[in-house]
Formats: sequence, structure tokens, C-alpha cells
Amino acid sequence: MPVLTKDVIAQEIAQGHIQIDPPLDPSQVREASIDLRLGNVFRIYKKTNTTVDLLETTDYKELTEEIVTDKLLLCPQETVLGITLEKITLPNNLCGWLEGRSRFARLGLLIHISAGLIQPGISNQQVLEITNLSPNTLVLHAGQKICQLAFQRCEGTANYNGRFQGQDKP
Repeated sequence: MPVLTKDVIAQEIAQGHIQIDPPLDPSQVREASIDLRLGNVFRIYKKTNTTVDLLETTDYKELTEEIVTDKLLLCPQETVLGITLEKITLPNNLCGWLEGRSRFARLGLLIHISAGLIQPGISNQQVLEITNLSPNTLVLHAGQKICQLAFQRCEGTANYNGRFQGQDKP
């Protein structure tokens, strides 16, 4: 399945097949991806010594608290949930892959742990599972280009109707 390149991404956006709100600055469209910016809403994990039973009904919101800030200190080995500034709406024949940016990965930053697939037909902001693997405290800034999204054509069509459709907070 092909990955879309810059000219095809721009064409899909211009035709309204890929919708992004707020609209991208042209510098955010890369050779085979778009850069997404970090929003200012985070969920930080409560410092408890709790055993968490991993069930379909386990709610991450009970283990975290929401904060709004333009700058967040991320300590070594710490994970927080962030969200992209951009809302992405995909047609039913395109999916996407969230990836980190190498400039930040080289400093020890992961932007997603395991949930990098953006389903076809999705319409939401993307939650980022941001982890600091470095021995240093890292400073996250709202509005910075934190990750990239590559697009891929699907064989067939599908529409995401999962529990996170329409999310606008981490």
C-alpha cells in the first residue's frame, strides 16, 4: 500500500479529502508526511503505588489528572498524555501513521508508545503517549512540531467508530 508524498498530500488536502483544523502552515507538509504540533492540554499520571488491572473497562482518566500549560517538564522515565493541536479528519480510504521526529528522538523523546495507527474515517485530535527515555529532564512546549503523520491508502474502505472518535482532550 503506497505512502502519500508531499504533492499528493497537498492535493488530498486541497480537494478536502484530508481535513486539518487549524489549517497547516505550508512548512508543515514534508516529503512524505505532515508535521503536527503539540497542544497545551496534558494528562499526567497521579503518583500512587496502585496496582492497575488491565481490563477493557479500566479508565486511564482515573489514574491521571488533566492540566493545561504551555510548557511541561518531563522527567526521566516519565510518561504523560498529550494531544495534537490539529484535528485530523480522514476519508474512509486513507489511514495514517504517527511517528516521532528524529531531532527529538535523539534526545530521548518518544511521542507514542504503541498506538501509532490513525484509522480510516477518523475525525479527532491525536493523543500522544509521550515518554522521556533520556536521563535528562526535557521541556515540552505547546505549539512545537512534535510528531509527523504519514498517510497510506487502504485496500477497501472503513470508518472508525471506536471509543476515541471525536476526542479533543488527552
